[in-house]
Amino acid sequence: MNKNPLAIISSILVTIGALNWGLVGLGGFLKINLNLVNLLVGTWPTVEWIVYLLVGVAAISHAIICYKGCQCKAK
Repeated sequence: MNKNPLAIISSILVTIGALNWGLVGLGGFLKINLNLVNLLVGTWPTVEWIVYLLVGVAAISHAIICYKGCQCKAK
């Protein structure tokens, strides 16, 4: 397991983002709002956008870390 703090934080944020998107999809079928980020901070749209931005940056960071890890193992 990678003990790099950036890798750990990005993994956590990517997991949270993925679970939230899964709930958004489920909520679409059930015709209810299951977007947890919106439900938790929906009264502060700027905070909601910052959360989405952080999750997006974490996904990019996570992809780069995973790509570098795959390259190192292949050598």
